[in-house]
Amino acid sequence: MSVIAEYWQKEDDNKVRCLLCPHRCLIKKGSHGRCLIRKNIDGMLIQSSYGQVASASLDPIEKKPLYHFHPSSQILSIGTHGCNMACRFCQNWQLSTQDGTRQETTPESLVRIALENSSIGIAYTYNEPLIWFEFIRDCAKVFKQAGLKNVIVSNGMINSEPLAELIPYLDAANIDLKGFTQKFYTEHGGYLNTVKETITALVKAHVHVEITNLVIPSKNDDIDTFRQMCEFLASLSADIPLHLSRYFPQHQYNIPPTPNNTLTELAKTAKNYLNYVYIGNTDIQGYSDTLCPKCSKLLIERSGYHTKLFTDKNICPGCSASLPFCF
Repeated sequence: MSVIAEYWQKEDDNKVRCLLCPHRCLIKKGSHGRCLIRKNIDGMLIQSSYGQVASASLDPIEKKPLYHFHPSSQILSIGTHGCNMACRFCQNWQLSTQDGTRQETTPESLVRIALENSSIGIAYTYNEPLIWFEFIRDCAKVFKQAGLKNVIVSNGMINSEPLAELIPYLDAANIDLKGFTQKFYTEHGGYLNTVKETITALVKAHVHVEITNLVIPSKNDDIDTFRQMCEFLASLSADIPLHLSRYFPQHQYNIPPTPNNTLTELAKTAKNYLNYVYIGNTDIQGYSDTLCPKCSKLLIERSGYHTKLFTDKNICPGCSASLPFCF
């Protein structure tokens, strides 16, 4: 299904300018923006994958990854095609870099599927969900009305006005903070400041936020730059969970995998600023469990996606400290 997109303006010669993300693509008739799915058809900007799902699954919430948001629950997860960045290390490049076959659905059908499968809600993920803006917003409204949760797993590349429209319907977000220099973002088609502004806006709006940082050797693992990233996150809240993810060769990158000692060194640095630091995509003992930052009591034990809870409240059973969890 295709619908007229939002956040765009007409230009000369039947061109249109998309205003959804900071690329502000100028799109000639018959072509599409960087994201693939926002297209100029007869001088109108069309969202070409509205209600069209390319991938769907019932996932553990920890897979997003979200560790402090309804831990040990399941969430319906959907995605379409396209992305507004061009990460050469993309792990979902089959969806993000090319168009393909999709299946029609509706928000109401997705709510029914979620309820039938005891899902806490829906996660918009797999490709870059924010380019699917119109469908996500409409779907999120229906899920919110049904008392279910809305989660985005995103690169954070969206302009402030559409983000402000979406925020009231969001419950949680995992934002992929890919690095902390504009040089790194330029190499992969993004804007660091936009991502920082998105994270800031979500935190200030009290959306539950967790951050993922895929650590790539020689690309974004400089310790001083990483320290600056941690300082930025801590300036918003020291309780923001940071997930350091081990890189493996993928798509256009053949750099060897991230050494585990690089991940542990960065994690130790991050703990000087943040209360909750995790390491994923590898098995390093002690970096998947959640401990109370005050008394070090074990709160949540994780093995893969298997989760064992030792509390279901926002109070530490060991020292009564307040905990930043959503149960």
